[in-house]
Amino acid sequence: MPDMDGVTAVKRILEMDPKAKIIMCSAMGQTGMVMEALKAGAKDFVVKPFQIERLLQSIDKQLSS
Repeated sequence: MPDMDGVTAVKRILEMDPKAKIIMCSAMGQTGMVMEALKAGAKDFVVKPFQIERLLQSIDKQLSS
């Protein structure tokens, strides 16, 4: 993203809507990045390239909670 990183985006989205359910998707699947995203408020983190089943599972989980 040209203007901000994903973790900053998560924080800003949650400032606007604290009930937002955010699933981050990135090729940067480093443990630190995943933990930082989850700590910032993301509900899940899917690493690219992803399996469609994994993504659908994450979406289903968030829609049912």
